[in-house]
Amino acid sequence: MAQHFDLFVIGAGSGGVRAARIAASHGAKVAIAEEYRVGGTCVIRGCVPKKLLVYGAHFAEDLEDCARFGWDIEARSFDWAKLRDNVAAEVDRLEGLYQQTLANNDITLFEARATLKGGKEIALSTGETVTAEKILIAVGARPFVPNVPGAEHAIVSNDVFSLPEIPKRVAIAGGGYIANEFAGIFNELGSKVTIVNRSDKILRGYDESMRERLLHISLTKGIAFAFNSTFRKIEKQDDGSLHLSMDGCDDMHVDALLFATGRIPNTENLGLETLGVETGERGEIKVDEYSRTNIDHVFAVGDVTDRVQLTPVAIREGHAFADTQFGGIDRTVDYDNIPNAVFSHPPIAGVGMTESEARQAFGNQVKTYTSDFRAMKNVLAGRNERSLYKLVVHPTDDRVVGIHMIGPEAPEILQAAAIAVKAGLKKQQFDDTIALHPTMSEELVLMR
Repeated sequence: MAQHFDLFVIGAGSGGVRAARIAASHGAKVAIAEEYRVGGTCVIRGCVPKKLLVYGAHFAEDLEDCARFGWDIEARSFDWAKLRDNVAAEVDRLEGLYQQTLANNDITLFEARATLKGGKEIALSTGETVTAEKILIAVGARPFVPNVPGAEHAIVSNDVFSLPEIPKRVAIAGGGYIANEFAGIFNELGSKVTIVNRSDKILRGYDESMRERLLHISLTKGIAFAFNSTFRKIEKQDDGSLHLSMDGCDDMHVDALLFATGRIPNTENLGLETLGVETGERGEIKVDEYSRTNIDHVFAVGDVTDRVQLTPVAIREGHAFADTQFGGIDRTVDYDNIPNAVFSHPPIAGVGMTESEARQAFGNQVKTYTSDFRAMKNVLAGRNERSLYKLVVHPTDDRVVGIHMIGPEAPEILQAAAIAVKAGLKKQQFDDTIALHPTMSEELVLMR
């Protein structure tokens, strides 16, 4: 007879693993299936290895700046293979910890592809069939590749972590956070970088002042931008380079083209149609506030639902699902005031409403406070790069409804500041807080 579980999770990423662990802690018999590697996009081929590359790339500027601080480093060289392989080793270590978490919670791991077979049956690529009272789909999303002739010659973000070498010339398609993050990484590691964007703006949805500041700094650092431009054809040359035939700008000759044009839910060939699970235009699984689909025993969390494509959100959704379904706790996820970050060079971080959103919601009487400054480290290093912090304040009740920052360590500072926005604190409470001096973060309580 087929094995039977209280919960079967399809996809062992951050959301799926959290749901499985919490359900097991409530006494459920749980299994999870993963066809690739335990850990999902974030741990294996996303935010974790990417952040390690950001750290590695930032040493390029640190080594330049250190001379003004008295350090004399004669020999400076960069070994991409060493960074790449060390990052891969760290990913292996983290995957082992995720597997250990599953084992420690008596969760059965099937290293196989799972598809819905009908009713409460799940078919595994190993040939096995199992059944479960509840099924949770947490298979995430994947990079979107536009339908352009020759697109097979391009790479996506997944491929960056295994490149044999850093390309001398790289074009990056897209204007979102992934495009700008990898632009900063490649630029710092010595590539000639061009961002190609079909619109005239980067980082749509982020505060306009932060977008403009990053664009200005990126141009100063040598990153080129081709706005209102699209790809007509991609042709691979005999030497392995690529010729890009363009609309909206001059044709390009590069060593690599990275598509960073968004992500789409991984819902193909899951058997959703077998049960009649409802999906949207992008293939996203439609769910209610409890992550339940239109089929009573089938649920979904994380990027596959296309609600908010962020790892901490998937984790919170998985936890809430498990508490509700197996712990007797009525729990949903609050999607208001989710902090976000772009690990560009320098990074951007924000929470709450942008200035534009606040003005649309509350009118032009919205108050904004800004601090435009050079970090102490940049001053002594002789680096002219300026940071920008902004508070967006409700026009009548003085609540801080948004905080937006660009500058060194902005995401680290913003995490604590996000609590103030979530709690509905007022500008006067920021003013009443004594500054921690000398720090960059003190600017948050000094704006008048």
